[in-house]
Amino acid sequence: MIKIIRRLTPLFILFFFGMAAWLLINTKESPEQKEEEKPAQIVDVVKVEQQTVSLNLPSYGVVTPKNKTQLVTEVKGRLLSISPNFVAGGVVKKGEQLAMIEPSDYEADLSQAQASLAQAQAALEEEIARGEVAKNDWKGYDGGLPPELGLRLPQLKKEQANVKFAQAAMARAERNLERTIIRAPFEGIIKTRMVDLGQYVTLGTNLGELYDTRIAEIRLPLANNDLAYLESVDKPDTQVTLSASLVGKEVSWTGDIVRSEGVIDADNRMVYLVAEIKDPYLRESKHQGQLPLKYGSFVTAIIKGRTVEGIVKLPRHIVRNNQVAVVSSDNIVEVRDVNIVRTDVDSVYIKDSLLDGERISLTKLSSMRSGQSVKILGEADNSGSKSPQTDEDKEQHLAAKGEQ
Repeated sequence: MIKIIRRLTPLFILFFFGMAAWLLINTKESPEQKEEEKPAQIVDVVKVEQQTVSLNLPSYGVVTPKNKTQLVTEVKGRLLSISPNFVAGGVVKKGEQLAMIEPSDYEADLSQAQASLAQAQAALEEEIARGEVAKNDWKGYDGGLPPELGLRLPQLKKEQANVKFAQAAMARAERNLERTIIRAPFEGIIKTRMVDLGQYVTLGTNLGELYDTRIAEIRLPLANNDLAYLESVDKPDTQVTLSASLVGKEVSWTGDIVRSEGVIDADNRMVYLVAEIKDPYLRESKHQGQLPLKYGSFVTAIIKGRTVEGIVKLPRHIVRNNQVAVVSSDNIVEVRDVNIVRTDVDSVYIKDSLLDGERISLTKLSSMRSGQSVKILGEADNSGSKSPQTDEDKEQHLAAKGEQ
């Protein structure tokens, strides 16, 4: 019997502990179930402020002269002298002598033309005298009107024609002599010089290129849709501000849009407006610290557009799919569609969609939905105390800003 009890003892022990475990499992209390409360998202906001703005149009272009010309010879010969200003970068005045072609041959031609004219005039005077003698000889003629040949009228006309021919020849000789001096047709800057002293030039030889410094032009490309923001499409007479980086600082100039080229470029589908800047090289007047607008400079342009009232200007990153997150006075989000009239690199211009004083969330739009409750950074909560800006709050806010 003792042996049997010893062998069954482990079974009794297992049975005892099994029953104890069963009792513990069936008599334990269930834990209290509570809904997990998600903390309200912390957002930063900006207040809406309607304003009257000019819908300016950005563009860019390269500064070029309105007028430029190739200096070419109208006579041939050897270059006798070249002006010190006739070099690349030289600034010249209208009518200034740039170069001279050896004039001796043209002076001789002028002398010959003057001599021929003197001979023709002497022959004309002689023929006039002969005509007077012929008139006197025909005074007693009773056969009617005397013949023209008898009065030497054809001979007179011939000598008059010879005088005109000699006068034209002398005028041509005078012009050719004047053309031996190459003069600047307008105030400008020498772009290039292509000849040297002593070089023989022929008719039509290119001596160099001259750029007019009185007016500069800039072709400014715009998308065809952007023309709607101009006061006038056909005559876009408006102001433009040009800027460029010179000598390590940003410099700006003010000009005018004078015309539209009126066609759409087949390569880039853009329309070009032409801006003018008067006196770009400051030849007429110069103020302290003012810098010239040199030809070939790349400039950015801001073209003044139409003035529109009731515009709300917002940072571009807070508008997604033409929607913004409006936060009500009780901190409830409304995802609202807005009417965008224009966008640029940094901003979005909205009209007839937002009211003054409304709050727009600066937090990423995709993380919010209509009806969501949010917490405004730094705003007092319902208890009257200010929402603490703990490190956790700040990190959450910075993370939301970083996602933008």
